[in-house]
Amino acid sequence: MHSESDKTEAPPSKTRRKREADALQALGETLVGLPEARLAAIELPDRLREAVMEARRIKARGGRRRQLQYIGKLMRSIDADPIRAALDDFTRQNRRAARAFRQLEALRDQLIAEGDAALGEVLERFPHCDRQHLRQLMRQARKDQAADKTAGLRALFRYLRELSETAS
Repeated sequence: MHSESDKTEAPPSKTRRKREADALQALGETLVGLPEARLAAIELPDRLREAVMEARRIKARGGRRRQLQYIGKLMRSIDADPIRAALDDFTRQNRRAARAFRQLEALRDQLIAEGDAALGEVLERFPHCDRQHLRQLMRQARKDQAADKTAGLRALFRYLRELSETAS
């Protein structure tokens, strides 16, 4: 027969606790590596924020390791889910921005390679586009590409990014 004590949940194993502590320490290490503006956007307890700032300052390997362990200890005493959620949100934003960047690069390369055929696609996508200015940028980019220069390519990319930002 099963007794009442069998139905109660057993405390987590030492291995599980260690794994969770390591995950929290890794999360703290991620906080240390964040840019200042991103770190400021995350709601952190004062002691944890100070510990993260101190870890950034420390250059010695042993001292930095100990500081990261301390950050892990502080992380165990707070609810880390909001921090994880904020970091996940930053990651999604970065992926979205990188995807948009790659799409604009591909569109720029397509404009240079295909010319007027690709121009129609761009005009459909961005109806407010200045056709004459876009053609000038395309011609300059082709010339610069043939001469191994990048100024025209960058100017065309900047214009496409401008169009994309005004469209959204």
